[in-house]
Amino acid sequence: MTPARNAFVTLVTNADYAMGATALVRSIGRTGTGADIVVLHTGGVADGDLAPLAALGCRLVETDHLPLSDAFNQRHARKNLHDAAPFTRGRKPDFHTPLDNFCKLRLWQLTEYERVVFIDADALVLKNIDRLFGYPEFSAAPNVYESLADFRRLNSGVFVAEPSAGTFGRMLAELDRPDAFWRRTDQTFLEYFFPDWHGLPVFMNMLQYVWFNMPALWDWESIAVLHYQYEKPWEKEHPKADRLRPLIDLWRAFHEGREPPGIASLPKPEERP
Repeated sequence: MTPARNAFVTLVTNADYAMGATALVRSIGRTGTGADIVVLHTGGVADGDLAPLAALGCRLVETDHLPLSDAFNQRHARKNLHDAAPFTRGRKPDFHTPLDNFCKLRLWQLTEYERVVFIDADALVLKNIDRLFGYPEFSAAPNVYESLADFRRLNSGVFVAEPSAGTFGRMLAELDRPDAFWRRTDQTFLEYFFPDWHGLPVFMNMLQYVWFNMPALWDWESIAVLHYQYEKPWEKEHPKADRLRPLIDLWRAFHEGREPPGIASLPKPEERP
């Protein structure tokens, strides 16, 4: 099979994210895109967990962790990273492994494609976003979920990139500089590596906490990508499940292969007093 010129790419590092990717791929498939869908996966993901993705026609590409120094890996191990940069606004699930995040840089090695759009596996695509393949490298949406002050930081849950062996090599050299510490892992690094990053609209990466933190910004008709940051929709009754119930129910419809509800029928978030 000859690859398409462009591809959507996601990353699967364990069984949980394989569930997320299944819902994501089903959502992309409903948009009528002509692009490939590539799933980068680490060797620890069982074949059985990848089988639904293969059945959906994804291109599965096994990848290793990046060749980084022992000192780098120690600084960015789960406990060390979370102790140095604790999460204060949400809860990362137990299966979150910070070092896995850097594996998404492997997409720059997919040089058979002219342009790729990366989407985290804990997201859904709600409308066709093929126009993103016409955006420049490096394009990403801001990390908006609490206030307008968040516009200064990018969120790497959705971004546009141009695969290049040269770019990948430069990334590795910059990533593992002596004593480098990337507080938000790949997000902090990508901000550093692409200081003039091009901003996408927030609707291209709508973070779920906007639902209750900034309800006036939530517009179902405009949202192209819904991103379940922090708590995941497949977790059993996580601490914010009741507040996010409509979003969780939408994810489950995609994951289970059911007909998702029409956008016009979805409830609006409650306005804050």
